[in-house]
Amino acid sequence: MRVIDLSTATWRKSSRSNTTGGDCVEVADNIPSVVPVRDSKAPARGALVFRADAWAAFVDGIKSER
Repeated sequence: MRVIDLSTATWRKSSRSNTTGGDCVEVADNIPSVVPVRDSKAPARGALVFRADAWAAFVDGIKSER
């Protein structure tokens, strides 16, 4: 298992997150080759880390469902 240093991650909240405390997903897209994803309500619980190409395919799939 590879350890990824997320100390320099710049987190941004999803545009689909709401302001009432629900559906709060944050991503950091400034880490080369990976995209960490976390729950903004519980950032200390850590992040799921996806390969950048896998994340791009996921986002493209979601966008095509609209």
